[in-house]
Amino acid sequence: MEIIRTYSKDKDLGNPGKSARWYAIYTKPHHEKDVFKKLNELGIKGYLPLITTIRQWSDRKKKIKLPLFNCYVFVYITYDDYFRVLNIPGVVRFITFEGKAVAIPEKQIQVVMNLLQHEIEAQEIQYDFYKGATVEIVSGPLSGIFGELVNLDKKRVIIRISAIHKSMVIHVPMNLLRLVS
Repeated sequence: MEIIRTYSKDKDLGNPGKSARWYAIYTKPHHEKDVFKKLNELGIKGYLPLITTIRQWSDRKKKIKLPLFNCYVFVYITYDDYFRVLNIPGVVRFITFEGKAVAIPEKQIQVVMNLLQHEIEAQEIQYDFYKGATVEIVSGPLSGIFGELVNLDKKRVIIRISAIHKSMVIHVPMNLLRLVS
């Protein structure tokens, strides 16, 4: 697994007093890497989480890097960079709610970064968890993260990143979870 990041050359991404925030942009299909490259060229801080997967062709297998979230790239900007980002070829729109771009909490971006940096193995342990239960990871690199248990095979927790309306399946040992009442 690999994480691609870039950082703006400018310390202040907008006007003084305006703080930069994370936002998700929706791209045309298969344009995530091109959009990310252009963000980098423009000096805009971006984040494109990639995973390595093996693809089978008729004559060979090959490892390739694919975006974790299809058609999504994350940007760390102020409102001043809003239109610069929208004008990048391949960008379709910002993820919005009621017509306004939705800021993504820093902690949710950190969750994605942590997931891709750590190998997390699962082990089967019997607990009284139930489908739809809110659980908290109580130990390990993802400690303090909340998610919804959606699979009762005792191996999978889904972390919902609500600001972008996407979910991520992660493998977490059940003994690292606690039921949230």
